[in-house]
Amino acid sequence: MFAWWGRVVVRARWLVLAVALVLVAVGVVWGLGVFGVLSGGGFDASGSESSRAAQRIQRELGPQDPDVIVLYSSTTSTVDDPAFRSAVAGTVATLRHRPEVAAVQSYYDTHAPAQVSADRRATFVAIQLRGGGETAKRADLAAITPDLAAPGLHTDIGGVVPFIRDANHQVEADVVRAELLSLPLLLILLVFVFRGLVAAATPLLVGGLAILGAFVATRLLAGVTEVSTFAVNIITMLGLGMAIDYALFVVSRFREELAAGRSTPDAVAVTLATAGRTVLVSGLTVALSLASLLIFPVGFLRSMGWGGMAAVLVAMLAALTALPALLAVLGPRINAVRLGPRARAATTGQGVWARLAHSVMRRPIGYAAGVLAILAVLAAPFLRAEFGGFDERVLPAGTQSRTVTERITAEFPQHSASPIAVLVTGAAGRDAAELATRIGTLTDVTGAHVTANRGGTTLISVDYAGPPTGQRARHVVSRIRALPPPAGAGVLVGGRPAAELDQLTVLGNHLPWMAVLVGSVTVVLLFLAFGSVVLPIKAILMNAVSIGASFGVVVWVFQDGHLAGPLGFTSTGYLEPTDLILMLAVLFGLSTDYEVFLLSRVREEWDHSADNVRAVAGGLQRTGAIITAAALLLIIVVGGFATGGTASIKLLGVGAVVAIAVDAVLVRALLVPATMRLLGRWNWWAPGPLARLYRRYGLREPGTPATPPRQATLVR
Repeated sequence: MFAWWGRVVVRARWLVLAVALVLVAVGVVWGLGVFGVLSGGGFDASGSESSRAAQRIQRELGPQDPDVIVLYSSTTSTVDDPAFRSAVAGTVATLRHRPEVAAVQSYYDTHAPAQVSADRRATFVAIQLRGGGETAKRADLAAITPDLAAPGLHTDIGGVVPFIRDANHQVEADVVRAELLSLPLLLILLVFVFRGLVAAATPLLVGGLAILGAFVATRLLAGVTEVSTFAVNIITMLGLGMAIDYALFVVSRFREELAAGRSTPDAVAVTLATAGRTVLVSGLTVALSLASLLIFPVGFLRSMGWGGMAAVLVAMLAALTALPALLAVLGPRINAVRLGPRARAATTGQGVWARLAHSVMRRPIGYAAGVLAILAVLAAPFLRAEFGGFDERVLPAGTQSRTVTERITAEFPQHSASPIAVLVTGAAGRDAAELATRIGTLTDVTGAHVTANRGGTTLISVDYAGPPTGQRARHVVSRIRALPPPAGAGVLVGGRPAAELDQLTVLGNHLPWMAVLVGSVTVVLLFLAFGSVVLPIKAILMNAVSIGASFGVVVWVFQDGHLAGPLGFTSTGYLEPTDLILMLAVLFGLSTDYEVFLLSRVREEWDHSADNVRAVAGGLQRTGAIITAAALLLIIVVGGFATGGTASIKLLGVGAVVAIAVDAVLVRALLVPATMRLLGRWNWWAPGPLARLYRRYGLREPGTPATPPRQATLVR
């Protein structure tokens, strides 16, 4: 199958390359416009009580939450001074005549104490923009921004729409920064790995194709579903990282086949029959691992799932089409522009990696115990993980939309930046007012008052102590939901704290299904690739220990705040749960990627020798350097994003760096050989019916033995 595809690509190489160039052109001209069509939110759990409350408030009472919050302050005067009042009132009057503005509310209209800071030197104006999507509202914000400044006062602009704008700008800056940092380092390391400039350039070409192709796919997806702006980071990270991994594996095998004396067409065919098969299995496994994010009814995770899948699948397809077509054109010229001595070809029974494997397999229990002890120490902090919601602190300190939220929280004690919304339907006005009074007596509630009423629908706004993403706010939501509603009335509790509580509940309910899906996909694909039911289960366990170590480090760094200064983020004292679920999907896929790389060569050796020790040593010798190089390259890619300003992507970058390093150094090089030595011939065991299924449908080339003769006692 795969050798046949290699011959097809060789014959159609110019057509394949022409299609790739067209995709690059479309990506440059149209795909890069993805930055302007992505959204900024998507953290609410659809179908939850808070989500239903938001929909009914919008439908029955109209927009209630402001799109823009403008904070006016002075160091010399108070809101009571005529000059302060005149400046704000004049600005408000101008805004009310703008077609982009649907409503404006200031302290001088409402005289609400909650709109004045404790020192009375600041107030804020709430603005609702006219209807439309996020893109339209960002355009409206840009149009009215020159009119927001009040003469003689300091002006800061915050709120939902400015946050989305700032997040988009930060994402674009992070992507550019990551590429500027990583690409030169990647090229230098690739030259060192391949000892040649032409070979070193091919993974970067495939990476560029993967990123641009994924941008095109994501922009198409954004036309039919909401995709978060943060998806661009994962597209760039995984698109470049996976493309380099796959290209490294394919180009290395192609050069190995050329060195063995094969012609260019035969070398391409054998490369796709071996490394190509591995890339297909890896790509499908990583993509389906990311597909598990789609089961969560949370827009952010679904966006990351779509974006990540697009990046990985395009990288996989590029490595199986455009790259072999390029290799068919280059042939031996892949070794041109040599920069250093020729790297010695890996051999089956000798070399540093084979010696390491033999050392591990002579003392497998000692090595396994030592590695597991180290991983346990790294994972231990995760036992005290605390979870909380997403807020503006994901952006760098000093970002204007973040500053507004922080100042309102600190300086306006009677106002909650994100009040709890209680929607009462089917109740008389006095009954709704009586419910507001009861809510006002609850612990940590600082105020509750009716803010809107239409027919039999009433909205109660509830202020509370503490930040909207903390446990205190979520406890207030639970207490409100526990109150008996007015007779014959319905009550829905929404707002940001309620959305955070519902999100945690929904994520906890769906997490087991994610585990089942990812585990099942891994077992099926690895069984079809290697014909064993033991290896897939062992791969899942190996992935779990490396991911556990990275989670522990993330708790120590981000929750506890260690390295907050050097890494440039603000510790909130908790972790945002969607970040960890995203990490779980990405890291599980990456860990499986390296497992597939190693086991593919171990399986080749096992098929030829049926000697477990020889197969493990030979497989590690042939892939150890490649896996290590791939890990270093991927660390450079994700490390570039860890230096960015977006805290959630920084967390993913740091977690990925730890997981990749642990996986390549401790798990694949030490723990996997130790466990395979302990399992012996049971590594390749499968029940009789499954063994027959593998012989018929397994992902292997015709003529490759499905079961070596001496395995017959285990596979029936």
